[in-house]
Amino acid sequence: MDGPDGAGPAAIRLTAVTTARLPLFPLNAVLFPGLVLPLNVFEERYRAMMRELLTIDDSEPRRFAVVAIRDGREVAPTAPGMPDQTALPEKGPAAGFGSDPIQAFHRVGCIADAASIRERADGSFEVMATGTTRVRLLSVDASGPFLVAETEEIPEEQGEEAGTLSEGVLRAFRSYQKRLAGARERSLTASDLPDDPSVVSYLVAAAAVLDTPSKQRLLQAPDTATRLREELTLLRAETAVLRHLPSLPVVDLTQGPTYPN
Repeated sequence: MDGPDGAGPAAIRLTAVTTARLPLFPLNAVLFPGLVLPLNVFEERYRAMMRELLTIDDSEPRRFAVVAIRDGREVAPTAPGMPDQTALPEKGPAAGFGSDPIQAFHRVGCIADAASIRERADGSFEVMATGTTRVRLLSVDASGPFLVAETEEIPEEQGEEAGTLSEGVLRAFRSYQKRLAGARERSLTASDLPDDPSVVSYLVAAAAVLDTPSKQRLLQAPDTATRLREELTLLRAETAVLRHLPSLPVVDLTQGPTYPN
């Protein structure tokens, strides 16, 4: 069968899939592309990861994959001052995640690019990273000092009516934010919010007060339009609930927590 120009066989369009082996950082939270991720790193497996990332030249991205833990909590102790089981030879980098670590994680995560990694005097690290691209976990290797994942990048498709949906989500988000933060708090204005539908979808997903499974569903939506549709439903439902609550604590949507490993 000739192609449209009659010059030969019809071309078959193939989408190139980018795969990479990346250090894996499981969290009790979902990271979205474009969002800042502050980390307080003190477990030995993650200290080893940061030391490895520091060997990469400053001119190159220091990337690692972030995935949410399925059950919402890590079994290994994570509070400063508690015994670090990952430092014990018999425990290793998979401590707390079972004999097959990949089963403990959601399969869709996000690449994080570490803009700064600062080692403290006690050997822990202060890290500031930014989410860049969604990835799918293909496998997890626990043979080294920290977990390493084989990952496959997930392209962001817009889907149908993403632009129109984005406008509706922004209106719903402003109403939701006012209800959540209270009239005394500064509300986001149109100039504060992006125009790109995919950026809007990730910003709203990160800022909305939702549980981890809900945020994970938004992260792994097949396209931007699907994510925006689900956000519109969630925002309208949450705003209706907030409207009937007598009072709410002040919430600052512009500040994110620092995640301990």
